[in-house]
Amino acid sequence: MAEAGHSAGSYVAHHLQNLTVCRADGQWVWNHCAGNFQALNVDSMFFSILLGLVFLTLFRRVAVRATTGVPGRLQTAVEVIVGFVNQSVRETFHGKSELIAPLALTLFVWVFLMNMMDLIPVDWLPGAAGLIGVPYLKVVPTTDVNVTFGMSISVFILIVFYSIKVKGLGGFTRELTLQPFNHWLAIPFNLILEGVSLLAKPVSLSLRLFGNLYAGELIFILIGLLGLWQLPLHFLWAVFHLLIVTLQAFIFMMLTIVYLSLAHEGH
Repeated sequence: MAEAGHSAGSYVAHHLQNLTVCRADGQWVWNHCAGNFQALNVDSMFFSILLGLVFLTLFRRVAVRATTGVPGRLQTAVEVIVGFVNQSVRETFHGKSELIAPLALTLFVWVFLMNMMDLIPVDWLPGAAGLIGVPYLKVVPTTDVNVTFGMSISVFILIVFYSIKVKGLGGFTRELTLQPFNHWLAIPFNLILEGVSLLAKPVSLSLRLFGNLYAGELIFILIGLLGLWQLPLHFLWAVFHLLIVTLQAFIFMMLTIVYLSLAHEGH
């Protein structure tokens, strides 16, 4: 909660500040990296990697201990998730690739876990970090636009790769230059339209996820200003936000499948 002598604005700004490190004047500097494009958000990287390891550990544990008998709760939950993702891929992806289903599963679970960090009361982890001398801590990686752009750029690279692999370099080039108007005089106009459409895919993926989670986190921070009275409102907003957390992970996964399906279309 906001302490005496600290304004609501400074409280909000503090919670929205990443723990950063950057190279300046030949030395590593912490938390003074404004305007430095080589800054690294340490907290975003830490929680992203940590939650990725949690995902891998849980699913590997289930895979190793899977039984054909009555499954446990964890195995049941994992089987439901895998079945749901597999069905989504079957209904949406029309090409042939052994990568798409594992990629969709990874994106859905990983983004969901990162989004779920938003449900932890905003003062708990930053307060604990402050006790050991860490001044700033943002625990929701998907509220960092660098993380969401990193994932969307990875998807964009796969889109371009499979477009060239399936259609050939010539086919991919013709797709950019001869659509929607199949005439050589319209090539510059087509290239602008198709280029913007292609670049809009990673931008829409990243900004949609970032915007929704950033707004949700901001509401939690504003609720945190209420002090001890925040718990009822935090619970109510968390119940609603759980839907947003799941929906945004699902949308990110589905758009990835759709974009890669379009990349696999030969025509």
